[in-house]
Amino acid sequence: MSQQNPNQHTAQTKVAEAIKTDAPVREFFGATSDNTVYANGTHIIGFGFDGTACFRKGTRNGPDGLRAVSEDIESYSPYLDADLFDHAFYDLGNLSLGSSDDVEAQWQHASDQFDEIFQPLDLQANNVRVLTLGGEHSISYAPIRKYLQQYPDLVLLHLDAHADLRDGFLGYHYSHASIIRRSLDHFGPGHELIQYGIRSGTREEYQYMNEHGTVRKSRKDFLDSVAAIADDRPIYLTLDLDYFDPAFLPGTGTPEPGGEDFHSYVSLMKLLRGKNLVGADVVELSPEIDPTGNSDVFAAKIVRELLIILNEKGAR
Repeated sequence: MSQQNPNQHTAQTKVAEAIKTDAPVREFFGATSDNTVYANGTHIIGFGFDGTACFRKGTRNGPDGLRAVSEDIESYSPYLDADLFDHAFYDLGNLSLGSSDDVEAQWQHASDQFDEIFQPLDLQANNVRVLTLGGEHSISYAPIRKYLQQYPDLVLLHLDAHADLRDGFLGYHYSHASIIRRSLDHFGPGHELIQYGIRSGTREEYQYMNEHGTVRKSRKDFLDSVAAIADDRPIYLTLDLDYFDPAFLPGTGTPEPGGEDFHSYVSLMKLLRGKNLVGADVVELSPEIDPTGNSDVFAAKIVRELLIILNEKGAR
């Protein structure tokens, strides 16, 4: 664990405050626990929900699972030669699922709370960066919709084992298997979808991806596509951890063989560092599925790299 002390947080301009969220098990390593949204700041928020998960549940514990192991990793990234403590960032806690036993009501309650916090804000004008921790992939709907509304030329990068283009699944319109389909409902003419890592889906989903040219079928094609994005064009990353091969990260609800490794992710992070990454979510960690805890540590390092890049962009 790094022995470095966090920098003193300089005075920030408040753009929202008095947010009532559930307290996390602890703040993510290096973050300030705060119920305030700051201009030029990066903010973590947890959305621990797995009500539509169709195979192995447990992602409701993902946000706090990530936080619990975060202090057991180094704050310094040798891949980016940067430290979590180089910039201030904030942990807003976890969205509340409410008191209902109905899973759709729980999802809606937490999504509404996300909207209550962020919908009134001009993320672009205030340079507010949000990293949402899941939770199953359906939790990404609220942040993706917000970013699509705010950035008319947004590129949505989707890393996943699954296409997630079904028009609902098992009776849930907002299912973890339909998050990208629901996101497309809010696409405008200037938005773009780039998908990579997809290795499971229906015939119809593959037909859509092929006809619309959204899927990249090799690592080189994917990285070349990211490199070709204009440096100032806004990018949002939605990362389902089953993107990685289950040999490296078994602690996820719907594992699929044939996935990527950590070093391919580092290659992407190095590219994104020179781009305009404005927000992200990391979803589908299920801590109890992997009793070794290795998946939690792997995922925490994934989050560390993202936070460093978001922090650098927020400090511009």
